Amino acid sequence: MSQLLIEKIDAILPQTQCKKCGFAGCRPYAEAIVEGGADINQCPPGGQQGIQKIAELLDIPAKPLNTMHGYPRSYQVVAWIDENLCIGCTFCIQSCPVDAIVGAAKQMHTVIADECTGCDLCVTPCPMDCISMIPVNQKVTDWACSSIDAVKKQTANKARSRYQFRQQRIAHEKRTDLKTHTKEFIQPPQTQMSPEVRKQAIITAALKRAAAIRPQTENKPDSIKNK
Repeated sequence: MSQLLIEKIDAILPQTQCKKCGFAGCRPYAEAIVEGGADINQCPPGGQQGIQKIAELLDIPAKPLNTMHGYPRSYQVVAWIDENLCIGCTFCIQSCPVDAIVGAAKQMHTVIADECTGCDLCVTPCPMDCISMIPVNQKVTDWACSSIDAVKKQTANKARSRYQFRQQRIAHEKRTDLKTHTKEFIQPPQTQMSPEVRKQAIITAALKRAAAIRPQTENKPDSIKNK
């Protein structure tokens, strides 16, 4: 597998991490293309322009977008949560590939619009149907200061970084949970005692043993006691 080629294809993809291509993210899709496990026309957010760029990179003919994976949008969208209906179930937070939704269990959630990639993966899991995808007007300053392609690239790079950070965080949490469960299985947690508490516990246990032995001694015949 050519890592350099994967990097180049991944750089072309829009980094929405929407899974519409049939893979877990843009990077896995790029790997599948290089391995021969996926076609170049499975990314709706990338549209025909993205297909053309990948075809030129691979020096193969371009082809129309496979609409079985969806249709490209002519405008940018972000998720929006109706906070009056949100019950704080956290399902949307768990499904967001770039950690663009914030909130806590049983508390209102909200979307960080500037970080949202418009993947819409948070819509289906919501039990309250309170998440909508709404159009976003690109800031005029963005278009004035740079070309459209440059803005798209900057947005994609930021989304890729957030996606990678989330993957690393999830992997770290899984490793931590595994270590904790393994330690509990091998050696159950013991209550930590201060020296004073431990000393008192030893004395108390000794007094209980003495109290249990005393009646047995007192009930023995005098001849045995005097031996």
